[in-house]
Amino acid sequence: MLYFSFMVLTPLLPLYLSEAFGADKDTIGLVLSGYAVTALLIRPFSGYFVDSFPRKTVLLLFYGLFALLFGGYLIAGSLLLFGVVRTLHGAPMGAATVANSTVAIDVLPSSRRAEGIGYYGLSNNLATAIAPTVGIFLWHWTGSYNAIFITALVSGIVGWIINATLRVRMRPSEKRPALSLDRMFLVEGWPEGVSMACFSYSYGVVSTYVAIYAKEALGMEAGTGLFFTILCIGLMLSRLVGARTLRRGRVVENAAHGVLISLVGYLLFAAVHEAWAMYVSALIVGLGNGHMFPAFQTMFINLASKSQRGTANGTLLTSWDVGMGLGITLGGLLAERVGYEGAFWSAWVLNLAGAIFFFAFIRSHYLRHRKA
Repeated sequence: MLYFSFMVLTPLLPLYLSEAFGADKDTIGLVLSGYAVTALLIRPFSGYFVDSFPRKTVLLLFYGLFALLFGGYLIAGSLLLFGVVRTLHGAPMGAATVANSTVAIDVLPSSRRAEGIGYYGLSNNLATAIAPTVGIFLWHWTGSYNAIFITALVSGIVGWIINATLRVRMRPSEKRPALSLDRMFLVEGWPEGVSMACFSYSYGVVSTYVAIYAKEALGMEAGTGLFFTILCIGLMLSRLVGARTLRRGRVVENAAHGVLISLVGYLLFAAVHEAWAMYVSALIVGLGNGHMFPAFQTMFINLASKSQRGTANGTLLTSWDVGMGLGITLGGLLAERVGYEGAFWSAWVLNLAGAIFFFAFIRSHYLRHRKA
């Protein structure tokens, strides 16, 4: 519900800003990236809050604010007001995702933590893939952007209600400095964070601009929803294999497979500007992300102590936000100046850079620094 409510809007917001306010591509990129800035600013503090205070309380507080802010989109009558709401929305979104994933890890038995993280990651991935399809379907069916905003609001409230039923065990206290760098950022995870930012840049460009690209460059008034449906299928197929390998502790292998598969998918998307290539690349990227993200989250958790789980999740999601924000902003700038082809090629180049860094350094770094 958390990721569904947020992602149901994502592919339609560029169209909404263009049609409702006449915004150009530069402005669209700047407005939509506002949430990434505030999410990025709150992430390090989110890890501190989650590790220092009752996690369920922190979760319900920020999740509630996150859900209620969807109502702001319904009353934003100007581009400026919309930008303010979007920017403010990033803060509770950033904190809620950290708290939600940390509580999920808390309820997992240690013997099945890697597998459980895989399934939790799958739930996020599926919501991320399904939500845009639902949003685009509702838009074509109703012709109303308000219907999408209401859907996001309702699903956010449902998610809050579900989390309110959780029973979270009390954690034993651990003496740590009141405020230090290791409570804000998982220092040992910086290489993994750099590569994750590269991968999320690619996803930020493609997921944000695929709908408007299909309409303007490929002449497709409909069919973008199918892109995210196929992406979802790829995610599900990858989990059929990924769950078994994560259960056996093959975290690095899972991540490596995902990195290479995603690289092929983004290359196809950038190189071939045809509808069939768009759909095939969706399947390949889904397969890659389904392997990669749960493996990377497991790597972050394994690099941290028990009292640093919130910090580890915050660092992972901070890295993701940095890449997504850059992808949304620079993708819009590149689309305005050199066209969507240039924006999508930048997605592949950054994905390639992340893959090279992963194989050259990150694999060995993780094996040296992971906790027992």
